[in-house]
Amino acid sequence: MGKPTKTDVLIVGAGHAGAALACALRRKGFAGSIILSNDEAHLPYERPPLSKACLLGVPSIDKLLLREQDFWKRANIDILTGCRVAAIDPGRNVAKLGNGRSIQFSWCVLATGGRARALDCPGADLSGIYRLRTFDDMLALHDALSSAERLTVIGGGYIGLEVAATARALGKQVDVVETQSRVLSRSTSRVVSTFLENEHRRHGVRLHMERSIAAIEGEDRALTVQLSDGTCLFTDLVLAGIGIDAETALAEAAGIACHAGVLVDSAFRSSAPNVLAIGDCARHPNDFAGGLWRLESVQHAEDSANIAADTILGRTVSYHDVPAFWSDQYDFRLQSAGIAREADDMVVRGDTERGPFSVVYLREGRIIAIDAVNAPREFIAGRRLIAEGASVDRDRLADSGVPLRALA
Repeated sequence: MGKPTKTDVLIVGAGHAGAALACALRRKGFAGSIILSNDEAHLPYERPPLSKACLLGVPSIDKLLLREQDFWKRANIDILTGCRVAAIDPGRNVAKLGNGRSIQFSWCVLATGGRARALDCPGADLSGIYRLRTFDDMLALHDALSSAERLTVIGGGYIGLEVAATARALGKQVDVVETQSRVLSRSTSRVVSTFLENEHRRHGVRLHMERSIAAIEGEDRALTVQLSDGTCLFTDLVLAGIGIDAETALAEAAGIACHAGVLVDSAFRSSAPNVLAIGDCARHPNDFAGGLWRLESVQHAEDSANIAADTILGRTVSYHDVPAFWSDQYDFRLQSAGIAREADDMVVRGDTERGPFSVVYLREGRIIAIDAVNAPREFIAGRRLIAEGASVDRDRLADSGVPLRALA
């Protein structure tokens, strides 16, 4: 379909990572051409509110936009909305679009994010089963919730718990089904899990732990959820919040090395020359994980975008940012930094019944992670201590009367 369009940088994916990269390039002085390809029909928008404020109110994409429409024009960033990149050829530096057009690039950056996992059980193809990843997913769930009385959430991770809290605020009956013995079992300690479980139960959520889904039943749409222990949950709709998988199909088809994500180095370079990968889809060397890791957070999207911008600009910069996450549920905010999986000790500070409190995780006496509930100052100080690899006096750390910032 004619000659290829030429661009200096083609960014595949216009989520937080892709949009942050385009902005970072301009902020750092890059004067070349930029094409931001988005397979959604919207301009880049915020995703965290999708499971919270958007479901509570009247959804409007305009209120979520990361930048107003005029910004992209002023910055000379060409956004292709509703445009899918069907294939890339790293050897020829060419991308083929779903509409048959081709784009010749000097740099290609994969910011393809992840796809929400689908249920794999009898009845998983019934209507009334939802996933939540995009604005359009949220619209469908919002409309379904407006006429529903009962919601079954499958998965006790961040998305599942946030939607459960939002649905309770809307007055819905909520059941949460989790295969593990506690919520957020892969992300946090039992102390924090217990606090979350108690808060959800206090707000009327029914938790079904160590249960799996035997089947979802109904003639045309989901009406009951059968659990592995024989429990039958009557429902009006189901949300599958069972995690995401890195979107690597484009990279794999192009022969780029992938393993549970697109494999990149500390500058976010993939195995293909002039092809980078950032954000949720990138599996990168992470100092705080002790090896290759894939992070799903807005903070990582922005941090990795900044490093990728420097790589494109020819600057030698490596990624060493402390991972950070947050979740809003009911009247509390959980903020986390670092990765606690190899902790050999932990110290609890504050009131774990109602908050505020924090849990500080240590390995060989050094602070490696923190969870803070309604304790933003603790979170900020803890993140700084993690970055410094600080060793602290455990007795002082255990004294909640000593501000964490005083230990820096």
